[in-house]
Amino acid sequence: MKEIRFFYDPNAPVSTELPDDEAMHALRVLRLKSGDSFMLMDGRGTYYRAEVTLAATKKCMYRVVETLPQEPQWLGKLNIAIGPTKMMDRMEWLVEKGTEIGFDGITFVNCKNSERRVVKTTRLEKIIVSATKQSHKPWKPTVTEIIPLKSYLETPIEGRKYIAHCYEEIPRKDLYTELVNAPVKDENITVLIGPEGDFCIDEVEKALETGWIPVSLGESRLRTETAALYAIMMMRMVGRKDINVVKEGQED
Repeated sequence: MKEIRFFYDPNAPVSTELPDDEAMHALRVLRLKSGDSFMLMDGRGTYYRAEVTLAATKKCMYRVVETLPQEPQWLGKLNIAIGPTKMMDRMEWLVEKGTEIGFDGITFVNCKNSERRVVKTTRLEKIIVSATKQSHKPWKPTVTEIIPLKSYLETPIEGRKYIAHCYEEIPRKDLYTELVNAPVKDENITVLIGPEGDFCIDEVEKALETGWIPVSLGESRLRTETAALYAIMMMRMVGRKDINVVKEGQED
């Protein structure tokens, strides 16, 4: 028995050739050859059983043998909006672990206390792709470029939206309790996490004016990336969907 190999190709339904970076891994690391089988994922909910038709120096051609649509593993769309940390390795850790646990998208917001005003998403995308393959997730989380918090708060967002903050003078509800007691379980959920040093109080007040619900993530004071991962875990626990998903974990 050996573990089946997963590759990411967003154009899998119409393509016959692995993307360059995936081809390099298939040929130079795994040393796939003509006739070998593997699994493709398009990041939009479908697996494809495929077979290598040509293994050249830099090209790996394939044909799709079987299309395997997957069922969502949780209810609704689970999203995080966050003020990025000064050190990007913390955001890289967050998107990797968040992808393994399961969520749908992350948006970076520029807040008054933000120590980082620019986020280059290219490396984050690569980390997410790798984590999506490693954890066998049918859907790849999206990454949205950093935008001003004010603009984000004015953007219409479907479903329930929560802002986590640490101001004692602004009443907060417990996020997990809110999620558990929600009357509709398949709504989209977005949790907004502040930067290092939290939001400014006027930012929280602006969020409340635009319909965000203030919440607490517990008694402990959490780092930005820890708070975001904690929120993802709570959303996943409540939104878990116990279904029979097609499993393609092993082959003879």
